[in-house]
This record gives sequence, C-alpha cells and structure tokens, in this order.
Amino acid sequence: MAQYGRDHSSTGPNPTTGSPTSAGPSPSGLPPRMRFLRSEPVTEPLPIADALKRTPYRDPNVMGGPDDDAEQQKALDIAARVGELLLRCGASTRDVEASVVAVAASAGLRRLEVDITNQSLLLQSPSTNGRQPLTMLRVVRSSTRDFSRLMAVHQFVESLVSGGLDLDEATKELKRIQRMPRLYPRWLVSVAFGGLAASVATILGGGWMAVVVALVSAVLVDRVGRRLSNAGVPAFYGAAAGGLISTALAWFAYMSHQSRVVGEFVAHNLPGTMSTADFAYAISGGIVALLPGRQMASAVEDAVTGYPVTASGRVLTVILDCAGITVGVGAGLALTLNLDRALDLSLQSPGSLRFDMPPTALLLQVACGAIGAACAAVTMRSRVRMLLPTAAAGALGVVGVALLTRYVGIGATTATAVAAVSVGFSARLVALRLGAPALVIVMPAVSPLLPGLRIFRGMYESVSGSVIGATKVAQSGVGVTTMLGAVGVALAISTGLVLGDVLSAPLDKPLVRRRRARRR
Repeated sequence: MAQYGRDHSSTGPNPTTGSPTSAGPSPSGLPPRMRFLRSEPVTEPLPIADALKRTPYRDPNVMGGPDDDAEQQKALDIAARVGELLLRCGASTRDVEASVVAVAASAGLRRLEVDITNQSLLLQSPSTNGRQPLTMLRVVRSSTRDFSRLMAVHQFVESLVSGGLDLDEATKELKRIQRMPRLYPRWLVSVAFGGLAASVATILGGGWMAVVVALVSAVLVDRVGRRLSNAGVPAFYGAAAGGLISTALAWFAYMSHQSRVVGEFVAHNLPGTMSTADFAYAISGGIVALLPGRQMASAVEDAVTGYPVTASGRVLTVILDCAGITVGVGAGLALTLNLDRALDLSLQSPGSLRFDMPPTALLLQVACGAIGAACAAVTMRSRVRMLLPTAAAGALGVVGVALLTRYVGIGATTATAVAAVSVGFSARLVALRLGAPALVIVMPAVSPLLPGLRIFRGMYESVSGSVIGATKVAQSGVGVTTMLGAVGVALAISTGLVLGDVLSAPLDKPLVRRRRARRR
C-alpha cells in the first residue's frame, strides 16, 4: 500500500537545546564514536510532490483543501474513477497510481493511501474532522482495448493538474468520458487484425499466398473470438480456438495448393507458390494478432517498477493466454500433420527459416512495420491523429532490428531489445506532445516485433517430433528451447520499452510545461 502526504520531515529541533538533531534519537549508552550503529529513522509518508516526480503530472496546481467530508469524498470518488478507467484500459500500475495521486493532490487532499491490485483500487484519506478515515473502493470486472478513452482520461488528469477544472466540472467531464462511444465499427477492427497479421507475414518473407491466408485467418479468428466472448467462454479457450483455426486454415491452403487441380490453376494464372515456409509465415502472422502484447508489457513494467502483486496477476493472465494459443497451435499441428502423413504431402519443418536475416527487402519491411503498427493501433481503438505517429514508431522498431541484425551482427533478441528502447524513448516524448500517455504509441508500435514465428516453430518442432515418428525433424528438447527463445524476445521488448520510458522522463519537463501553459 503506497502512502502519500505533505508533512514530511526527517529532522527536528532538540527539545532540550532547541538545536537541530540528526534523524532519530541516539541509542542510550552508546558513545559518540559508536553512532554508526544507530538504526535508521522511522519511515514517514512520502510527499505527494515526490511521488509525482518523473511523471507527466509533476508540480500540480493544488486547489484549496476540502472544507468538509462531503467535498473530500467527492475528490476521492473522482480519483477512484480515474484509476478504475485506467485499469480497465490496461495501463500499468505505476501510471494508474501516478494519475490517482495527481488527482488527489490537485483536489487539495493532504494525505492519501493507495492500494492497487489487478481488479480493485482502494483509496483512504484522513477525514477533515479527525474521525474515521474516508475510504473509496472501486472494482474492475473487465478489461478492454480502448486507447481513445485512455487518452481522454490522461487529458482529463492534465486539466485537473493545470488547475483548469473544479470538482463539479471534473465530475461532469469524467461522466462524459465514461459514456464515450467506442471508436471504429467492429468490422474495421477485424480487418485491422487481418492487416496486422498480413504485415507480419510479409516482414518474415512470406509470399502473396501466405499474406492472404494470414489476413483471412486473423479476421476469422477475431470474429470467432468475439462470438465466444459474448457467449461467456473464458479467454483461454478463445485463444486455443484461434490457434487451431490459424493452423488449420494455413494447412488447408497449403494442401489445396499442392493438389493437382488447384496447383495447375495457380501455376498458370497466379504468380508465386505456397511453400512450407509460407505455411509457417501465415500461421506466425495469426499468432501475433492473438498474442496479449498489452498485458505482457504492463506485467513486466509492474515487476520492474516495484509492483509485484499486480505483476504476478498479469503474468498469470499472459501465461494462460499464451498457453491457450500454444495448445490450439499444437492441436492444429497434430491434426494436420497426421492428415499430411495419411495423404503423403511431405510437409516438412521449414529448416531454411532464419530469425536473424529475413529475406524481405529492407524498404518493404519498414513499410510493413508502419502498416502493422497502424493496424494494431486501430485494433486498440487509438484516435485517428495518433495513427501516423504510431506507424512511424513501428517503422523505427522494424528498421532498428533489421539494421542491427543484418549489418552490425547483433543477435535477434538483443537487437529487438535495443529497438524497443528507441521506440520507448521516442514514443513518450511524441505522445506527451500530442496529449497522450506513452502506452498509446508504444504498444501498437512493437506489435510487429512480437515473436509469433518462434512460438510456431517451437510448437512445430515439439509436435512434429512426437507425431511423425520415424521422419521427425526435431530432437527432443529443441522445441522447448525455441519456445524459451520466444519468451526471451517478449521480455526484451517489454523491458526495453520500460527502459526507454525511464530514460526519456527527464526530457519531457519542457513539454509538460508548454501543454499546461496552453491549457490555462
């Protein structure tokens, strides 16, 4: 439980002499030369000003303190509703806590205790009349992809911090934000999932057949997942169904292309072929569209910044979602590879795949990185004016990985981490300039970098070795090693984003001041 207050002091006058003394009384019986043995002073509540350092809400414009418990309760209610909205939209615990504390400080609250878990937010503040402290609890029962609302909440907190709203106006504005309609029709979001999958397949080096299959499978998986969610099916089973559909659809396209009738038609009328590598690339694009990248980044940021409880809960959610995807892919591979053996299609593990040097031209990779990031932003319902900066950040991440792996010789995981640092560093500065939290740009920007191909190859190596038997292509344990490599890439992305955000924090102070000056 984080505790904040303004009356913080570590030194005080000596009651006997009136002169200042060091923190904490000297232990009795210890001579002066033994003072280094004395214990540390008792921890006091951290000042609100210190709690907001290195956040966009530093140095808030504080209103007069509430005159009675009713006004204080209103301030607590606004702070709790802000935290609830941010938790629903997937913000990290650090950002939620900073926003809640900023609202409380702007409302003039002298002390505040904040306790945040994955699904609840508890606030407590001493009452003005010295009686029982006032407490506010909000429970978050669902999460959503809605960066437009997240951006609106960020701008709302900025208005409070700059002194542009009183409590009554703030209450009305917050209710308006809660009733905001969601951006983009549902069919456009489904198409955007397909665009993200197709972009990833192109970056990896897939042909036109792989791109089309990835697009169609992602759209179909999104529609099926939506129906399952509306029916109350847990997310684990929805992810498993998505992995199964992506694998089965890619294998069906490959099988159809290998058939005599369809193969001759394609050879005479359409360019390109559906190779075994395309089979892998098509499934990898669908896996990226399924991966819980937003929860993954928030979980790692919570762990790194000192919120182990929320980090543990989010990590468990990510593990279950990823387990559902791998179960679905594994079931799809087991089914299709058995059919492949029965039909004698000779579907082999694509051993020519490389993670450090994709065959796609660099300019095409950069363009697809920008398109994939913009499509991911649409799936997260980011505002239209944020699409172009997000696309630029996505292109920056892809070109960083490509240049470091091709021309510097750095490994793929390290290159991904470096690219994530650059994306996190630049995204915070750009996002704050546009009045948005960094999460609005960084999460969709790194979506094309998620390790869909490694997850698929790890599953393929594991399943093919146990299903095909005598013709197995993977030794025991190779698939597990590849899956651990996918986990390493995901951690590299998440920790790189956090480091980039931390490094850029000292540089955003002029941006914050200029935005507040324009609001006044």
